[in-house]
Amino acid sequence: MEEGHPATYDEVQKIHPLYFNIVKKRYWWFALSLLIIVPGIISLFMQGLNLGIDFKGGTMIEMTFKNPANQAAITDTMKSVGLLGPSVQMSSGNTALIRTSALDQDKQNELMTALQTKVGEYEKTTLKVDLVGPAMGQELTRNAFKALIIAIGLMIAYISFRFQFVFAISGIIALLHDVLVVVGLFSLFQWQIDSTFVAAVLTIFGYSINDTVVIFDRIRENEAKMKRGDSYEDMVDKSVWQTMHRSVNTVTTVLIALFSIFILGGESTKVFSLAMLIGVFSGAYSSIFNASQILVEIKKHIKPYPIYE
Repeated sequence: MEEGHPATYDEVQKIHPLYFNIVKKRYWWFALSLLIIVPGIISLFMQGLNLGIDFKGGTMIEMTFKNPANQAAITDTMKSVGLLGPSVQMSSGNTALIRTSALDQDKQNELMTALQTKVGEYEKTTLKVDLVGPAMGQELTRNAFKALIIAIGLMIAYISFRFQFVFAISGIIALLHDVLVVVGLFSLFQWQIDSTFVAAVLTIFGYSINDTVVIFDRIRENEAKMKRGDSYEDMVDKSVWQTMHRSVNTVTTVLIALFSIFILGGESTKVFSLAMLIGVFSGAYSSIFNASQILVEIKKHIKPYPIYE
């Protein structure tokens, strides 16, 4: 029997050898989410985020080496002279765009000497050194918040139109869960963030709702077939399990790709891929264990829910 075909609750339970009632254990899932989110929120208030050069400002260096240069070698060289958390991007094989903390002239000379010794000769006529203020990072943050607010508004409107308003509220709460998990963990472990972190959070926000909508769609289909005396909780549990194979297969494929990028992608993609790894995993968890369970809790307290009991 294929996942998209109608099935009774008993048939769904028999198909999945690892079956257990997800909905009835919803308070355990809520507690697990809180155990992750609350320490992150406390960390945000106590120590904030470890902002990188894109947010705090610093020195930007563009230099072209005479021969192809290795990105890892540039990063290691910068760390050897005491510059922690540098951002290095390569283009055309031998042109490097370096972002690091603000450098005085002596430190800049020390870095140039070290790069020339350990990485290779560079074209001094093409060297560009600029000081970057924090204004760009502040503007980026403001625009990110605006984008999130607009996205939330449009998602609420779309899900309310396609399903019901209570579905929209459940989905948005689950999305905020994913954002708080990512931001909280980055604060808790003080992983440095750059502009790619903002891009990752916005991407997570869009990706996570996709799986949730698939489950909501199945809930809507099954809810229309309910009869008096049927359990709403059992119907939701059945809907989650009917879409389980799709959810697991999708997230596994994405996580494999992201893990490969994290391992092999170099320093410039580390922040983005790490944030995405956490966000995609959290998004899969919240879609299966939180969004539909929040819906059940809301439905439990409004009029349509009791008629099925």
